[in-house]
Amino acid sequence: MKPGELITALIDSATQKTALRPRDLIIRGALAGALLGVSSAFATYATVQTGLPIVGAVLFPVGFAIIVLLGLELVTGAFGILPMGLHAGRVKPSAVLPNWSWIFVGNLFGSLVFGMLLAVALTTAMHAPDKTGLANKMILAATAKTVGYEHAGAAGMFTVFVKAILCNWLVCLGVVLAMGSRSTVGKIVAAWLPITIFYALGFEHAVVNMFLIPTAMLLGAKISFAQWLLWNQIPVTIGNLVGGYLFTGGALYLAHAKTAPADAAAPATAPVHENGLVPAPSLA
Repeated sequence: MKPGELITALIDSATQKTALRPRDLIIRGALAGALLGVSSAFATYATVQTGLPIVGAVLFPVGFAIIVLLGLELVTGAFGILPMGLHAGRVKPSAVLPNWSWIFVGNLFGSLVFGMLLAVALTTAMHAPDKTGLANKMILAATAKTVGYEHAGAAGMFTVFVKAILCNWLVCLGVVLAMGSRSTVGKIVAAWLPITIFYALGFEHAVVNMFLIPTAMLLGAKISFAQWLLWNQIPVTIGNLVGGYLFTGGALYLAHAKTAPADAAAPATAPVHENGLVPAPSLA
């Protein structure tokens, strides 16, 4: 798929995403949050077993690939895709924030549910210590992502924000590249590359942290609710938004919108629905 055609497909995807009902967004978001939690735990366990963080990074994208293939929703991906529909005039500004909010709620719910189930599985319903080493590794990682930044003060806050920007630049590239392939294998490989890089470099992903930090707290991490929100979840979510919007959605639209078919980049002339968007053709 040529870049211009890819932009057309992404604009169509943006209109379709904002056409979904809140219930659909929450369900798709919850499944995506849980699956990303699964892949995070899997990658962390691989690191514990091998002692090689790069092994965990190579394995982590398995969850992301499943999410892409099943058409589920991550708010981080929506941060990059919806701006394309917005700039093309196919999505109204009033439709963007509700879409992001419902997906965020779904991601958080799915992440927390899987985290609670994993904590039960690792500790025999909280009655025995974890014998796999996974719990301790998660506690150390979550502490570094919260208390570690807090101890660094303003420098820590700036660092977590920058890591979040870089993270979602790569994550949204994974979404874009996957959409550029029409084959299942092509989608998996295309998505795998930038996702492996972000995880290996230790960047900050809002949905991964929705799972990791609360689960570590359940497992005994000395992290307060305020530390989780103020020193990670809030700045990471904002940084992911900046990275996805500016470095992927906005940048790629400006770079390739002129080469996209004329009807994709132009404002739609069909009637606008109550949720603020114009019906788009199916990508299937």
